[in-house]
Parts: sequence; structure tokens; C-alpha cells
Amino acid sequence: EQRVQGVLITPIDDASQRLRRLRDRGVLVVLLDRRSRQADLCSVSVDDRLGGELAMRHLLESGHRRIAFVGGPHRLEQVRDRYDGAIQAIEDAGLTEEQHLRRYETPAPTVAAGRDAAARILGQPRDSRATAVFCANDLLALGVLQGLTRQQVRVPEDIALVGYDDIEFAAAAAVPLSSVRQPRQRLGQTAAGLLLDEANKPETHEHQQVVFEPELVVRESSQFIRP
Repeated sequence: EQRVQGVLITPIDDASQRLRRLRDRGVLVVLLDRRSRQADLCSVSVDDRLGGELAMRHLLESGHRRIAFVGGPHRLEQVRDRYDGAIQAIEDAGLTEEQHLRRYETPAPTVAAGRDAAARILGQPRDSRATAVFCANDLLALGVLQGLTRQQVRVPEDIALVGYDDIEFAAAAAVPLSSVRQPRQRLGQTAAGLLLDEANKPETHEHQQVVFEPELVVRESSQFIRP
């Protein structure tokens, strides 16, 4: 009796069959922060591969050559895209993934998982452990930051740190966090606009897959440049 006309949804994994069932029942759907692989389904997303490239390029240009990627689970498309972007930046620099990047997969993209990843990184021998960490989201990065500072590891002097999403707490962290920023307001506005257009003008509506570009916001957590 109180059905909605449409849904903005961010699926964790491939939910195409469930989304199709929604649409078969007359519920309009727009994917938010995920790119649709279906031409007849609107989506609004961010180029996460580019975001991963931006973060990794920044760390490489700052002189880092042993870099950890913290993120997971790896089945999540956003995590994979950000990791693939990081690899692309490494290859563009003439380096190899095997020598310069180590992946620390986490069971969830949470602060607690970030703290655990920090302990794993610090468990490596000092002369071979990462000098920089790129996290798949800011919650993980904040957890890594907590784990490092609790062990008196200086950020960024000892280990530089970059997150992803540029949430509100990133700039307010004990060490302001460098992060890849997504245009959140534009994402929401565009998605809502596409949904309303399909609802109000079904005869003329054209399905779109809108992709925005992220930007890197550099703060204190990664500004130290190694000699």
C-alpha cells in the first residue's frame, strides 16, 4: 500500500537479478556509486580506477617504493577497481606490482579492520616493511592511523597514508588524512534527477551511465617527502 515509486540503490555485489525483479514489479531503479552493465538501467558512479591511480601516483612521486594496499573484501567491485588503478600507476612508472606493492586484504572496510592491518604491516621487518599505505576507504585509513600512532610510528615521517572517499572525519583526524574525494553531492543530485526524469517522462527518458572523476586531496598524512 505504501510502495515507493523508485529506488536509489548501492548494491554490494552483482544484484542484477534482484534489481530486475524490482523493475518487473514497476519500481524504478537507479544505481548509485555503481556503474550499470545494463544499457536499460541508469547509474551514477565515480571512476574508481582513476582514483586508485591518483592515490598511488602521489605516493610514488613522493619517493615511496614499498607501498601497502589495505582493503577488502576483494570481491567488492570498488575495492578491486581502486586496487587495479594503483597497479596501473605502478606500471606507468616503470615499476612492478610484485616488487613495490603488497596487498593486505581485510574482512570488512571498517576502522577495526584498519587497526588490524596496521598491526600486520608493523609486524614486518623494519627494513622491508611499507613506507606508505593506500587504503580502499577512509574508515580503513583512520584505523591504520590509530594502529600506527599507538605504536609511536610517525605519520607521515615513518609511514605515509592515503585514504579514499574524503569523509568528514578525514580532515579532522589527529593527522589530517589525504584522501581521494568523490563528488558526493553531484552523485546524489544526478541520481535523483535521473530517477525523477524516468518517473515523469517515461516516453522520452534516455537511460544513462554517468561517471564522474574523483580528485586527490593532499593533507598532512602524506606530505612528507623522503630523500
